[in-house]
Amino acid sequence: MLSLIRTLLDGASARAEDGLKDRFAIDLLAQRIRDAEAGLAAAKQTLASLIVRQRAEQAGLDQLDRRIADLETRTRSALAVNNETLAEGGATAIAELENEREVRRATVQSLGEKTLRMRVSVERAHRRIVDLNQGMISARAIDAERKAQSRLNRSIGRTASLNEAEELLARIKEGSDPFEEAGILDEIDGELRHEAIRDRLAEAGHGPATRVRAKDVLDRLKSQN
Repeated sequence: MLSLIRTLLDGASARAEDGLKDRFAIDLLAQRIRDAEAGLAAAKQTLASLIVRQRAEQAGLDQLDRRIADLETRTRSALAVNNETLAEGGATAIAELENEREVRRATVQSLGEKTLRMRVSVERAHRRIVDLNQGMISARAIDAERKAQSRLNRSIGRTASLNEAEELLARIKEGSDPFEEAGILDEIDGELRHEAIRDRLAEAGHGPATRVRAKDVLDRLKSQN
């Protein structure tokens, strides 16, 4: 029982978390991009420090090369005049400098590899952030459209209300014309009072006319002339 309750609580918590993520997705995305940009700035600073160290070590290595070359020239000169004491001192100094040079070379190589890896990482992160910022523009537009649609739905009602309104409108349009109905009712009432048959008999010349006709008007006007 406890396991079941714990599972239900975990499920409810997960659904609530998903709901919050959906509701504040744009804000969360913007914050993640800011975090990524801060991380990229820190990575750039680290890369700059590595480049400075690499250049300094390379400058030190170049200086060692020049010192060793100078000592070798001087030592060979001492050997040329059979000055063994000076030549031995020069050889000792050269050996120490060459050992130091090997250490510096290894350091320069290691810094170069680290710099290359960091540069690749920085470039990759930069491209991803650019893509995220471009995607953010689309996401904001989509979110604005959804919010506008949501406000529209709240203002005019849900789909069911719209459907019902459309059905009522269709029924009104399909309904009969009240003026036409009134005319038909008058005709029916006239027939019920036998007025229609009386008018038809009068039109056929059986008995006096029940209404003034255009022919009657013309005859009257002619007789007046």
